[in-house]
Amino acid sequence: MTALTLSTAGAATLRADALVVGVAKGPKGLVVAAGAEAVDKAFDGKLAAVLDALGASGGEGETTKLPAPAGLKVPVVLAVGLGTAPEQDESFDEEALRRAAGAAARALHGAKKAAFALPLDDASAVTAVAEGALLGAYAFTAYQGGEKKAAKGSGPKQPLAEVALLGAKPRDKEHKAAAERATVVATEVNIARDLVNTPPNDLTPEAFAAVASATAKENGVKVQVLDEKALLKGGYGGIMGVGKGSENLPRLVKLSYTHPKAEKTLAFVGKGITYDSGGISLKPAGHNETMKCDMAGAAAVFASVVAVAKLGLQVNVTGWLALAENMPSGSATKPGDVLRMYSGKTVEVLNTDAEGRLVLGDALTKASEENPDAIVDVATLTGAMVLALGDRTFGIMANDDAFRTSIHEIAEEVGESSWPMPLPEDLRKTMDSPTADIANMGVRMGGGLVAGLFLQEFVGEGITWAHLDIAGPAFHEGAPYGYTPKGGTGSAVRTLVRLAERTATGDLG
Repeated sequence: MTALTLSTAGAATLRADALVVGVAKGPKGLVVAAGAEAVDKAFDGKLAAVLDALGASGGEGETTKLPAPAGLKVPVVLAVGLGTAPEQDESFDEEALRRAAGAAARALHGAKKAAFALPLDDASAVTAVAEGALLGAYAFTAYQGGEKKAAKGSGPKQPLAEVALLGAKPRDKEHKAAAERATVVATEVNIARDLVNTPPNDLTPEAFAAVASATAKENGVKVQVLDEKALLKGGYGGIMGVGKGSENLPRLVKLSYTHPKAEKTLAFVGKGITYDSGGISLKPAGHNETMKCDMAGAAAVFASVVAVAKLGLQVNVTGWLALAENMPSGSATKPGDVLRMYSGKTVEVLNTDAEGRLVLGDALTKASEENPDAIVDVATLTGAMVLALGDRTFGIMANDDAFRTSIHEIAEEVGESSWPMPLPEDLRKTMDSPTADIANMGVRMGGGLVAGLFLQEFVGEGITWAHLDIAGPAFHEGAPYGYTPKGGTGSAVRTLVRLAERTATGDLG
């Protein structure tokens, strides 16, 4: 993990491999953002003019490297675009700062230390810049280069080793707390990314459960793991129905964080399909290659519970990881089979590739037995949600409009794009089955909403519940941007952590 330090040193005096400054689009052209005054002075007040001559526009995430002039103790100045400059007496948007810091950190892969002289108007800005830099510095290199190349230093470039935030005061309680929180959250987001990026031959349900158990225990979180024998005995027909076609049998992991002064309890439930072939309803060619990411919901839940524990939040949080590998074999569930879920309801399986809702159904019922104040499930659930909202936005469904609105506001606040979605009652009847209590498929149009309606059937009566379908943003296949890497993104971790914070302080609308 990249180290983070707060520094009161001046931009002209700090020694580092690079110095990051912000630039933006002003009403009359390129402008240098606050924090870079000493750097601009070293350029004789012509930093904006030099960057303009090089074609820089100040656009969001744009980076331009310059050789540092005399007067600075760094060899390189990196200007990063912040987008449109705010009106007078206003500050840069936190997400703009977060993305700019991330873009700068990505551009400095291989460097040992970089000083960030971006606008830090308050503790919130410190959090944003710190988070962005730590998230942008991420790289997944565990399977690249080999041990011999790594030993010789000829392996892949390593992430930026240290970030120094100039203008952030290490003795200021708010700044220090902001940096500590950013470090915890970014660390856990990056751990979720690591899990999503890990090849499925190494991250089986059993292996995931072992990683979660070890890490949770290290952070004071209690762990309970139900193996295939316990799942069979307990009647978890959904999880076993999905996982029985694989040699790597399923697990249900319970993570419990408690605070002695907590007044509220949250339950987070994550879909953890460590590889999804589609089962007997095999996915077509071209749709299998990234299906190691189908456990991103469970990764987000796991990382969030650990982050809550590290932050010591005054709220009880239980995480449920529903882990299975969906494979075709002679023992696999077949289209037309009927499964008896943990709740006792029977489900006719019309499509074995609609498996996430089956493992989540069991986990939601189990989580409901503890009667938490609210349940949030997170899942890469439907391609329909990607068609509806694209690759960068997750959908939010809920049985309570106010709760859905609160989660949407929280997600937008932390920089995770989301959109509230309905649960139309007329779509529920399309899952009626002549054989069982419900089918696992309904009409194709509105398929993401149909999946949400299916999950709602397994939430305990009177319990507030929300469903986050992160199928779009959980895995990024394009070029990196801002603080978002190629591959696993850690989607929903920041939203869940902020929800826990708001619940702990009683500040949930």
